[in-house]
Amino acid sequence: MLLLLVLSILLFLIGVMGLTLTKQNAIMLLISLELLILAVNINFVISSIFLDDLLGIIYALIYLTSAAAESAIGLALLVLFYRIKGGISLDLIIFLKA
Repeated sequence: MLLLLVLSILLFLIGVMGLTLTKQNAIMLLISLELLILAVNINFVISSIFLDDLLGIIYALIYLTSAAAESAIGLALLVLFYRIKGGISLDLIIFLKA
């Protein structure tokens, strides 16, 4: 149980570091967000097992399905942005205003 909590904390810290250190790569930003979501879901499942309740697992499944849809939409937007601008650098996003 403690090992899974340490794993969850490590994943969360890696995700936060990825969000703060990634300035130009949009795909790494999405991967960091997915790591944060995975850490939260691990905590949901651990608490569900510890409390002997299925509600945490149900929350984790619902949250994972919504995160998968969010990632699919984000990757589709990145593909469209790449087709329009020729790159997916986050510095080019300011040109999307017009």
